Amino acid sequence: MTPMRSVRALEASPGIARARRRVPENPISDLFFGMTTAASSPTREQPYVLGTGNDESFRLGLQHRLWSNAAFDLWLRAGVQPGMRVLDLGCGPGHASLDMAQIVGAEGRVVGVDESAAFLKQLGQESEARKLHNIDRVLGDAQKLDHCLPSPATDDYFDIAYTRWVFCFVASPSEVVKGLRRVLRPGGKLLIQDYFNYEHSITLAPRREAFSRAIAAVGQSWRARGGNPDIMGELPRMLRRNGFTIEHLDVRQRIARPGTSMWQWPWTFFNSFLPKLVESGFLAKSDCDAALKEMADAITDDGAYMLLPPVFEIIAVKE
Repeated sequence: MTPMRSVRALEASPGIARARRRVPENPISDLFFGMTTAASSPTREQPYVLGTGNDESFRLGLQHRLWSNAAFDLWLRAGVQPGMRVLDLGCGPGHASLDMAQIVGAEGRVVGVDESAAFLKQLGQESEARKLHNIDRVLGDAQKLDHCLPSPATDDYFDIAYTRWVFCFVASPSEVVKGLRRVLRPGGKLLIQDYFNYEHSITLAPRREAFSRAIAAVGQSWRARGGNPDIMGELPRMLRRNGFTIEHLDVRQRIARPGTSMWQWPWTFFNSFLPKLVESGFLAKSDCDAALKEMADAITDDGAYMLLPPVFEIIAVKE
């Protein structure tokens, strides 16, 4: 484990105040647990709605690989480049953080924030294995950036903030937006990829009743925890009201056919998550078994496919 240093210490270091300036020639500053406070540090691991076990870690890796082209396209459109400071909010095990660290290079920096210590540990292990010394890790809640990335050290600090499939899970999206606006420099860009119309768009074709009930249960479980699978319908207005200009707004709609790599995305998700819904009381076991059987039956149906949830993307510029 490399020595802990705070963002305040980073801010005081010469040569990293702006994009394209040099990072000090010392070992990676490891913010893991270093920036948490009594107010924000959980006494135990905060439960992530999809879990933080090995099965979810594997699924997140697969998910990133299948959607990495969409992420890279968005980063390219936003102008992510060597020397930049990038915040990866809700970074999980850090698949996007690792990719962006290679893009920003030795003169740039990526800070990954997540509420899972287990995921941050994986990110640290992987960055060490890849010899990437420009990644910091911060344990904290995306809705409480004032605690885990405190002012004034991180005010106007980042050139880019990236967050994917995070807003749909949080209870206070406006607090996330306010925190992100504070840590972005004027002209800095916020990049978001998330859901809208989730429950009414994802379906097996031809439609299957049990699978449709399972999709409704997924949405109900997210909403019960304060999340919103329709969050991208609200974010453009929320961003405008908090001092952002919308530079780019688009959607990526995909289908998955059995036997293709994209089919593995919903296959791994539903086989992992639907049993969790049974345990939490959102889905009857009979409906869970029936929905998974319908998915399995679709594999041998050469006319079947799945309409996947549309992934909306935003580039918003801090005014």
